[in-house]
Amino acid sequence: MKKIIISLVMMILFGGMFMFAAPEAVEAQSYYTKRVVRNGRVRYVRVRKPSYYRRHRNRINMAAGTAGGAILGGLIGGRKGALIGAGAGLGGSALYTYKFNPKTRKYYKVRRYRR
Repeated sequence: MKKIIISLVMMILFGGMFMFAAPEAVEAQSYYTKRVVRNGRVRYVRVRKPSYYRRHRNRINMAAGTAGGAILGGLIGGRKGALIGAGAGLGGSALYTYKFNPKTRKYYKVRRYRR
């Protein structure tokens, strides 16, 4: 019975992943951002929207670590093991996400020249 429930949960999780793997509409993949050119004028340039993973990287890594820890803990130690495994997975994924591989943002300096 336990194997059937675990198999069912795994199939539901893999089925839910297809929702994120589906391609987005073309209109939703770009937006306009404001760029200031050398003489101080403002131009609106069309840029590509960052991917879903790039926008929500920290949340996805934390959720994946927690789920992985809960699954392993549940297989090893039952219900109490799942709670302990979820906590350990959350701690490990937080350590990885925020300390070992932090998100880096690129900042561009905009210079305005006055006449």
